Amino acid sequence: MRRVNLEWLLERFRNDPRLFQLADRLTFSRKQRIWLQNLQGSSVQFAAAAVFNHPTQEQTNHVFVLNDAEEAAYFHNSLESITRELNLFYFPASFKHPKNFRLLNASHVMLRTEALTRFSMPTGQRVGALVTYADALFEKVVLPNKLQGNMLLIKTNDTLDVEGMMRFLVDLGFERTDFVYQPGQFALRGGIFDIYSFGNEKPYRIELFGNDVDSIRIFDPESQLSERRLAQVNIIPNVETQFSTGEKVSLFDFLPENTVYWVKDFDVVRERLLTMEEDLEQFLLLPRVARDEDFTDDGKLEKPDLTADDFITAATVEAQLQRGHLVEFGYQPYFKAADDSDLFQLQFH
Repeated sequence: MRRVNLEWLLERFRNDPRLFQLADRLTFSRKQRIWLQNLQGSSVQFAAAAVFNHPTQEQTNHVFVLNDAEEAAYFHNSLESITRELNLFYFPASFKHPKNFRLLNASHVMLRTEALTRFSMPTGQRVGALVTYADALFEKVVLPNKLQGNMLLIKTNDTLDVEGMMRFLVDLGFERTDFVYQPGQFALRGGIFDIYSFGNEKPYRIELFGNDVDSIRIFDPESQLSERRLAQVNIIPNVETQFSTGEKVSLFDFLPENTVYWVKDFDVVRERLLTMEEDLEQFLLLPRVARDEDFTDDGKLEKPDLTADDFITAATVEAQLQRGHLVEFGYQPYFKAADDSDLFQLQFH
């Protein structure tokens, strides 16, 4: 679809009185239950974009819960294309395989880490929007203060204790290699210190003059060519492996209070969560060797210690979604308001 058509459609949604009503409702102090009836297809992304950019929502974060990974990825890409905003985050599950809860997908861990890092900043202002699905909600996340306390800030002109920094990186779960090619690795060659943080799509190259930071650049791990220069960087550990169960909470407890949740067909989300509970129970009953025998993977990234307490239940997700404003769309509403008169419905055709 051409950009001019996107702009025309978005403008129509921006000027739709129903979406003015929706944005206004989301400013109420009393928690709202809102049902967007007959809002289907890409109309949801246009409605979401119009509300997200509405002046009354400048201090509000939004979380969109879709049915599965494919649907969530498509929703995120569409919303990003419509709004051209940079503060929209895709929040996937960290698992490499659907029924193996220990082996991790490095790129998914990086996406989760990036989103959590941004939302952990205690600014009091809006961070943006997060698009996710049932499998990702099933996993607990690290406490915001624990994440902040385990970041490593490096600035141009800093004087580094290189040996001490390498020990610190190892303590954070990083591995020393000859060349970095995936998150969680670092390499030191002469005065070049490469670090592949879990919070960035590409690795950092720190050029040292003695122990002083002469420059910091992002570089392409395949071509080894520098792309742009930075004044400072945060090195972030693997949030899925470096923290104990007691340092983790649900995503709902992690996110700021000024967050609105949009949910598509929660009955589908709930059913998927219940299936994952059953799969996890069966997985934890297996001996460790048997858990991984069908999933061979060289250089695998994995959770070292796994218990049921690293995850949350469908009942917990259902309860925590209702703590604040909730917008539903899809085929039918799942959540009930205090009484039927409190369920605010917007009819779309």
